[in-house]
Amino acid sequence: MNENLQGWINLYKPTGISSFSAIYKIKKKFKFKKIGHAGTLDPNAEGILPVAVNKATKLIPFINSNLKEYYFKIKWGQQTTTDDAEGEIIKSSSKIPTVENVVKIIENFVGNISQVPPKASAIKINGKRAYTLLRDKKEFHINEKKVFLKKIKFLGSKNNTSNFFIECGKGFYVRSLARDLANKLGTFGHATEIKRTKVGNFNSKASILLDDLLKIGQSELEFNFIYSSISMLDDILAYEVEKESDLTELSLGKKIFIDNKKLIKTSLSSDNKTLVFLSNKGNIVSFGEITGDMFQPHKVLT
Repeated sequence: MNENLQGWINLYKPTGISSFSAIYKIKKKFKFKKIGHAGTLDPNAEGILPVAVNKATKLIPFINSNLKEYYFKIKWGQQTTTDDAEGEIIKSSSKIPTVENVVKIIENFVGNISQVPPKASAIKINGKRAYTLLRDKKEFHINEKKVFLKKIKFLGSKNNTSNFFIECGKGFYVRSLARDLANKLGTFGHATEIKRTKVGNFNSKASILLDDLLKIGQSELEFNFIYSSISMLDDILAYEVEKESDLTELSLGKKIFIDNKKLIKTSLSSDNKTLVFLSNKGNIVSFGEITGDMFQPHKVLT
């Protein structure tokens, strides 16, 4: 595989496999030098998993900050050790909330809220992953964290389950929301059938299934399924580098002159408002900040 190739794969991960295992299969098949993913999906969840190839792995933090969309189901009346269907039932209730009660309380979760991650999560507790401690039946406490829920829609109920759609920020746990919604309604619950349909510019309509990806040839992958590194970064302040001499200077970590009139786009999705991305023929070559008319690189991808 061409080591200069960089970009993104809009992967649709199936259930029954971890995010790490999915990208390992891709790396082994196509012999990528580097590969990584943005926003881990649980093994029992399916959906969009942005995959970075080679030097694009340095851009993963900017994809993780994007909004994500999920469809999921809550099974009422049972809380589990993992807050999903994989865990053991630890609490039960015969109370099934009414549609009216569900609709009434869900808006309380919109905005910046506090959330305790599931015990079966990758959160580190004194240097060890929470899911490892849970598996070893150790007692431990997870601190709550601030997360953002932009939107939640109730999609209907049937028997002892209800369906929802949400749009949320980074670090958000669907399983925790399911647990907390149930508790707010005076019962117990856990998440089932979690499906992520969008991460920033990555969406299910343009994605490729893992099994289909592993069946195609190398040339087909490069031409049809590798998206340029800049194309999946939404609303970034960018600048196209045209001179070979500038690319050489950047590769050495040096400053280069920028014509501010040629900056592409005006708004930023990044928290750092001074951040600027430099591109060349569709691929990010560096990101850093501009002072006056000089660009100072923070990271170089050339």
